[in-house]
This record gives sequence, structure tokens and C-alpha cells, in this order.
Amino acid sequence: MAIYRASVDWRLAAPDEDFLKGRYPRAHQVRYGSGVEVPGTASHHVIGNRWAAPNAVDPEEMLVASIAQCHMLSFLHVAREAGFVVDQYRDEAEGVMEEIAPGRMAVTRVTLRPAIGYGGRSPSTEEADHLHHAAHETCFIANSVKTEITVKARQALR
Repeated sequence: MAIYRASVDWRLAAPDEDFLKGRYPRAHQVRYGSGVEVPGTASHHVIGNRWAAPNAVDPEEMLVASIAQCHMLSFLHVAREAGFVVDQYRDEAEGVMEEIAPGRMAVTRVTLRPAIGYGGRSPSTEEADHLHHAAHETCFIANSVKTEITVKARQALR
């Protein structure tokens, strides 16, 4: 068993902000157990640009990034075990948030678009599909969410 920690820290920035009317900034700090700290915000898609912090990451972006990052790390592992040398990996992941019931929203789909460069022999299409499937099955985050995750491999990197 492993335990992972994160903390979030937010406070009302100015006494003239009207919390009860929703007029307050959503900027906050996210600290991970590793010691890394990043600025966080609510999604501008949800609350608009006025209350979202610029240059900050929202939870939905963090979810999409964690799925993409976990798939990449799992892919590197299964590719190595299969004898392939990966020397470059880039993903342009995209998540879709939509209403799942009246007044309830969820990130329902994440599409991963990895482009992978290999040193030596590249896998065939069938081998690459198998590697992505194995990576998906291995990914702790994919195993933790209900979100539909699709992998649409892109052209190999050179």
C-alpha cells in the first residue's frame, strides 16, 4: 500500500469580496507530497475568466494530465519489457467535460494522442496497439477513474 498526499491552500483575498454572491477569486496553491507546489484555480470554462486565476492549473486539467502521464509511464515500462527502445514520447491529451445529469458535470472522456519515437525497431501497428492496451491496463490512474480513455496513436516521432 502507498499513501499519496496533496494539500490545497485558499483564502479570501480582500474583505470587499462578496463570498456569498460568488464574487471571489478561485486562485489557490496546490502542494504535493513531493514538495512541488503549483498555482491552482477553478476552470475558466466553469466560472469565467474574471474569477479564474491566470497561469494556474485547474482540477480538470490535472486529471487529464495525470491520465496522460500515467499512460506514458506505463507505456515506457511495457515497451521496455517487450524489448522496444523508446527514445521520445509526446502526447497531446484532451479531456471533455459534459453534463451527466441535470446540474452534474463530469470529465467523461479523455483522448490520448501519443506520438512515440523508437531507437531501433519500431513496433508494428498490432504490437503498438497491444502495448497501449497493456499500458492502459497497468495505469493506476486509468484503473481509478470511470472516465472513458481512448488512445489514438499519432505518427512516430523522428
